[in-house]
Amino acid sequence: MSKKTVALPQDFILGAASSAWQTEGWSGKKEGQDSYMDLWYKNDRHVWHDGYGPAVATDLFNRYEEDVALMKQAGLTHYRTSINWSRFFTDYENGVIDEEYAAYYDRFLEAIRAAGVEPMICLEHYELPGYLFETYGGWSSKKVVELFVLYAEKVFERYHHKVTRWFTFNEPIVVQTRVYLDALRWPYQQSTDTWMQWNHHKNLATAKVVKLFREKGYQGSVGAILNPEVTYPRSSAAHDLKAAERYDLFYNRVFLDPMVKGEYPAELVRLLDHHGVKWEYTADELAIIRDNTVDELGINLYYPHRVKAPSRAWNPETPFHPAWYYEPFELPGRRMNKSRGWEIYPRIIYDMAMRIKDEYRNIPWFIAESGMGIENEGQFRDNDGVIQDDYRIAFIGEHLFEALRAREDGANCQGYMLWAFTDNVSPMNAFKNRYGLVEIDLQHQRARRLKKSASWYRGVSESRSLTLNLDDEWK
Repeated sequence: MSKKTVALPQDFILGAASSAWQTEGWSGKKEGQDSYMDLWYKNDRHVWHDGYGPAVATDLFNRYEEDVALMKQAGLTHYRTSINWSRFFTDYENGVIDEEYAAYYDRFLEAIRAAGVEPMICLEHYELPGYLFETYGGWSSKKVVELFVLYAEKVFERYHHKVTRWFTFNEPIVVQTRVYLDALRWPYQQSTDTWMQWNHHKNLATAKVVKLFREKGYQGSVGAILNPEVTYPRSSAAHDLKAAERYDLFYNRVFLDPMVKGEYPAELVRLLDHHGVKWEYTADELAIIRDNTVDELGINLYYPHRVKAPSRAWNPETPFHPAWYYEPFELPGRRMNKSRGWEIYPRIIYDMAMRIKDEYRNIPWFIAESGMGIENEGQFRDNDGVIQDDYRIAFIGEHLFEALRAREDGANCQGYMLWAFTDNVSPMNAFKNRYGLVEIDLQHQRARRLKKSASWYRGVSESRSLTLNLDDEWK
């Protein structure tokens, strides 16, 4: 074990993230303003841990001033969240703004900026309006693409003087993968065709919003927050290497390539056609995607993904799924976050950084989410009531170190953002696993309390240096 100190560049982001639906709550929400997440919660509440969900969340809508003060105390340089599309309008077809919600967001942004924290705003963090989901099938429809562009136009008009870093989607692959590919979430409608159509329309919507932003001449940038999984094969054997390549193609490159390179991988298109996956696209749409790539990427990185070649033949009665080409592989002896069932492997940060450097024109990017969710954190509370989350400090330190190491080796990594700023609501798991620098006390009207990690985070931010113990000794 050795102690190492690494400097943080002065312009290196050290922030935290959240989203509107996971924090705001329903206070002030009007009839007809449900998001997809709200509908899922209303229709399938029994799968949400202890019944908690977006209805109250952390009540940010009423308590944002408290949270902004805590952002300053935690030493954040940046804060990323979303605008709730479902609440921004009272009429999605005609773009009629809900002035009450828009005014709340005006105040929120002004408070963040006044605290010396730079806001980074995502247009959609799973907050697809329920009306558009039920009326048009959500991102299945090109109509929704056009309505998203209208939404972006109205948001840019309203807030462009307060925000300069915009992102179209957070994890654009997630909802359709959970609903239409794996059928794990409401309304459980397995359709690989629909899955791919949603993928394409989100790529197209991103390109159209980038085009709009540039045509309007706004200052700043437009990117996207992706969650490509760093995928490792079980072995160096050709069949395992192919499994990892195919997994990467369907789940990572389906967004990375069009958003950064302007085109879908030819092999992906070939395989989709080979398996009869039907999705609609036009030459004009592909041209828009080609000519309007993103300015930067946020990358969400939590754990590695390991795969092996399939060991069994595909059931011919089962529709095509990318799992045709792979099976999950669990590495024996892996280090685990047992609360979440996720492997801890900080090297994913460095490996993703080198991939972006070598394969994606070294586009500016930052770690948009990285974090450690722990169950029953109250067991780590000291006599003063403060949660001693040394495990989170160690986790952040190890992952931040890999980001800084990658930067030294030429990666265009702009910073690190923790998921999450406060404990918040996760899909299904709700408050079961806690991720925040700030505790949300459910037993006392959602009182806020800084954890030990918040003080440590501020120290790193203010000193612009990271000191950690590296397990680099042979034992």
